[in-house]
Amino acid sequence: MPPKSSWRDWLWPVERHELAKLLPLLLMKFCFSLVYTILFATKDTVVVTSAGSGAEVIPLLKGGVVLVCACFITLLYAKGSDLFSKKSLFYVSTIPFFIFFGLYGFFLFPNQSWLCPHQSADWLVTLIGDSHQHWVAVYRYWMHSAFFVVAELWGSLMIVFLFWSFANQICSVKEASKFYTLFAAGGNLGVIIASPLIWSCTKVFNHGDYPKAVRYLMLTAMMLTLFIMAVYWWVNRHVYDVDQFQKASIKKKSKPSLKESFQTIIQSRSVGLIAIMVVGYGLSVNLVEVPWKAALKIRYPESNDYQAYCGLVQGFIGVVAFFLSFFVGGNVLRRLGWLTGALATPIVLGICSLAFFGVFLIGYQDGVFINEVALTAVVFFGTVHNVACKSMKYCLFDPSKEMSFIPLGDDEKIKGKAAVDLVGSRFGKSGSSWIQVGLIELFGSGSVLNIGGYLAPCVAAAVAGWIYAVTKLNRKSHKQIHLKTTVKLAKESKAI
Repeated sequence: MPPKSSWRDWLWPVERHELAKLLPLLLMKFCFSLVYTILFATKDTVVVTSAGSGAEVIPLLKGGVVLVCACFITLLYAKGSDLFSKKSLFYVSTIPFFIFFGLYGFFLFPNQSWLCPHQSADWLVTLIGDSHQHWVAVYRYWMHSAFFVVAELWGSLMIVFLFWSFANQICSVKEASKFYTLFAAGGNLGVIIASPLIWSCTKVFNHGDYPKAVRYLMLTAMMLTLFIMAVYWWVNRHVYDVDQFQKASIKKKSKPSLKESFQTIIQSRSVGLIAIMVVGYGLSVNLVEVPWKAALKIRYPESNDYQAYCGLVQGFIGVVAFFLSFFVGGNVLRRLGWLTGALATPIVLGICSLAFFGVFLIGYQDGVFINEVALTAVVFFGTVHNVACKSMKYCLFDPSKEMSFIPLGDDEKIKGKAAVDLVGSRFGKSGSSWIQVGLIELFGSGSVLNIGGYLAPCVAAAVAGWIYAVTKLNRKSHKQIHLKTTVKLAKESKAI
């Protein structure tokens, strides 16, 4: 075989015979991320900009409703894995999302004026006080709360668990070192495409009618969901049948229960350290993101403007992450090793968090921003933090986290991944939510902006714990990945 040129090895380290497996997975990741970006921008907009609501609702939903639903979905998924084949389980997990997108876009959102229990919600506000009305907003706008939960579960169940589990099932270690950062690039391309799509729906096609924009976006999400299922069907029919592989390889093995999955996290040090990485990311990102979104509502109080800006931010994330995935991510993992790639995200996140809180504490005094420049600066540095952290997540954190499972034994992979990916990520986000809710009730007077000084040391502690987990995990189980990539690169350099 002739040696690959250096530019191809850098940008596209894929052989021709690998394309039949790579391209469909790349297309699936593109669609998964495109749908998630649409849902992400919409869920924040409908929750934050509704009358009597705000960014303070986000930690209530993530810390309570979403966590309970995530645990319930984990139980259902564990039960479903006993009842259905892998292919059937994928479709059973995906179809409810398709149905809900249509229900929300074409019935719940357009009819929220009479579906919302305003009378009883107003009575609750008079009972507990205006400073606690964000609690009532979860109940008042129950359809938005439900949409928020579904959008969060799309990120946790569909992308983190279903897609990456499917990729892990059909990709070898050698393929993973080449494919996974390309999957991240495909997801980033989906985020890039979502940005002008969201902007067009909220600022161009809807003529100021936000319910019409929601209908357009939900229809797009429905069509993409159908396409994802079609590609999954094609892969299993023409490339790699996961059910046939399961029958041939683990025909005599029983599937683990959810209890066994949690026991694996406790008993397996490696799986426990991976869980700390996931929890650390969720804690440190959300402790910055919520006050940034509160400031963003002050800057853009209208729904169309708020979601249009969120779409632009997602577009910046996609562009930066796409660049990093092609020119940085894969080459860091292949040439510098897993440790460098895994440490890059918490280091960048820590620096950006320090910059955000520094500007925030200077510009927000006595419960208000000192001037418009201070508000704009906080929104800007919050945007930089969001773009940097999400970009690093897509190009390095997700691939390095998924590679963390590859050196583990079969039991650790099977039993631990569901709990780490679904419940572990939820506890990271929920932990940050509990911290914020507690601080708001103690010191915040109903506003997340009033507790910024208390959030900064919490972020520092989360980043420190995350770095500790990465270094310990590298010493324990990832030397073999570094050795494999080093040997592979040495052979390639000789060939070139």
